[in-house]
Amino acid sequence: MSAHPPLQLDPRQRAMLAEMGVRVWLPEDAAPILHAPAPAPAPAHAAPAPAAAQIASKAGPPPQVQELDWPALTQAAATCQACAMCQGRKNTVLHAPAAPGQTADWLVVGEAPDEEEDRQGLAFVGDAGVLLDNMLAALGLKRLALQGQGTDAVSAPTEPAHSAYLTHALQCRPPAGRSPQLADVSVCRVFLEREIALVRPKVILAMGRLAALAVLSDQPALLAQPMGKQRGTLHRFQGIPVVITYSPHYLLRNSADKGKAWLDLNLAADALESA
Repeated sequence: MSAHPPLQLDPRQRAMLAEMGVRVWLPEDAAPILHAPAPAPAPAHAAPAPAAAQIASKAGPPPQVQELDWPALTQAAATCQACAMCQGRKNTVLHAPAAPGQTADWLVVGEAPDEEEDRQGLAFVGDAGVLLDNMLAALGLKRLALQGQGTDAVSAPTEPAHSAYLTHALQCRPPAGRSPQLADVSVCRVFLEREIALVRPKVILAMGRLAALAVLSDQPALLAQPMGKQRGTLHRFQGIPVVITYSPHYLLRNSADKGKAWLDLNLAADALESA
């Protein structure tokens, strides 16, 4: 579906909307250039609609995200407008475990939602999800059932040792044709950090460069290296072992690297046994 064209408003229209308390998002690169004053001046106390950056600062993640429980965290993610990524999203992919209080020994972080994940509001669906499920099943693991998965989701608690909580570094699908930016990852990182705190994993699998960037943001020298140098080694996030590997989407396009990804999963399993 093509994106809607940016809304064109003159100063008078914006002033009227501001008076009514209606806030209109105007991308900075789409804001109209005005060469003449409006035919009727706005009231002195009226202000034009805030710029995107101003809206982002007011509608971003609440500062106390690190204290939120699952219901509040999922709501905060679903209503976040901290960056332009929210413009075209249908759903965010952050969900609480279906069984209240459920934890998982594994936490798998992907990169950004694709079109189908955006539609379903779930991470790792479609062919990429099937591939990941098969990889996890080979280690005796299955994805943790989440709220919002539908009637097929098993809500009964499962053993944390056999469970993997799946999420993404970015909660929103990037608008068509736009690559995620460092600032986008920085905004969403606060949600990921809270997910990690609530899930209490014993090992983290970062699948893809964006996932590694979100989890290991304090290691810029490592993240500047190519993926081949990042993987194959244990890293740490707040003491939790972290293994970097290729994303399922990449592996679908590059089958020759599936063997390397399997080695990475075994490295993570070994780290878990040694924890």
